[in-house]
Amino acid sequence: QVATIYNALNQYYVIMEAAPQFLQDPGSLGIVYLPGSGGNSSGAGTTTTSSTFGGIVAGTASVSGNTLTSSTTNSGVGVNASTTALAVGPARSSSQVPLSAFAKFAPTNTALAVNHQGQFAASTISYNLPPGVSMSQASQAIDRAFVKLGVPANVRGGYQGTAKLFQDSLSTLPMLIIAALVTMYLVLGILYESTVHPITILSTIPSAGVGALLALLALRFDFTLIAAIGLLLLIGIVKKNAIMMIDVALVLERDEGLESRAAILQAAVQRFRPIMMTTVAALAGAVPLAISTGDGAELRQPLGIAIVGGLLLSQVLTLYTTPVVYLFLDRLRLRALRWRRARLHAQPALENG
Repeated sequence: QVATIYNALNQYYVIMEAAPQFLQDPGSLGIVYLPGSGGNSSGAGTTTTSSTFGGIVAGTASVSGNTLTSSTTNSGVGVNASTTALAVGPARSSSQVPLSAFAKFAPTNTALAVNHQGQFAASTISYNLPPGVSMSQASQAIDRAFVKLGVPANVRGGYQGTAKLFQDSLSTLPMLIIAALVTMYLVLGILYESTVHPITILSTIPSAGVGALLALLALRFDFTLIAAIGLLLLIGIVKKNAIMMIDVALVLERDEGLESRAAILQAAVQRFRPIMMTTVAALAGAVPLAISTGDGAELRQPLGIAIVGGLLLSQVLTLYTTPVVYLFLDRLRLRALRWRRARLHAQPALENG
């Protein structure tokens, strides 16, 4: 493309092509001259082309005045040089060098097409994972090998297919977890009309995450995208333990006038059986996934193991940690309330004084 013609409605690309008679003989490349360090002579036109990885540029040209243009064809002639600013014709000066002076032409096998990734020529290298090797380990090994090769700065590597999906999932997973936690905090804050009690409920989630990771590590399963989905499911499941206890504790404080310590202890005793029943029901639904075999088991097992491990550890810990966190945050809330009241009482006294 050498120019673009615009009119009121459309635009037309001006493409320079080679005359058909120059397509038949690769020897036409022998009459191609390139400008040397001295520059172009007057009247010699120029255009640009370049050779590809396999060298599939054939000398095809059409003469118009003193200009020869070249285009790329799949003629099977190997070219071992990049040709730029092609010129031919009687107007040759001492600054022009024939292409045959530094390039050799010979029939050879070459690729019929050059694959591209975006605007760049690219080659795809496929690989499989050996048994016991995860996608993250393979990606790290490839990155180390790429660095050791010492490739030029204009050569870049990237992942496609499953490897790219794996990297994308890892890059977005922290944001997904943060978004889920923020959403739950907002919903619980609206439900309880408090900024403290949602923190007590969310304090049960770390134990579930630790339990899921320990279960995957003990059974030698990788932390895959499916296991990450199981971790997100745990966020919605394990918080019900704290919700059951806090609901009862708040009712006891409001209706019966109990203190925070007595209310949360009584709530833990009253809601112990419902907590155990819901946990056992969730475990019963996840165990078949964890012990499943056959086709697709590699997807189901990490999900089930993450859920089972997270539920077991969170069930043991949250029965003890939730009352402690509830009392701690309640004491902080009472201290902040007393400090605010003291400040409000001190302000009128200063104004009167």
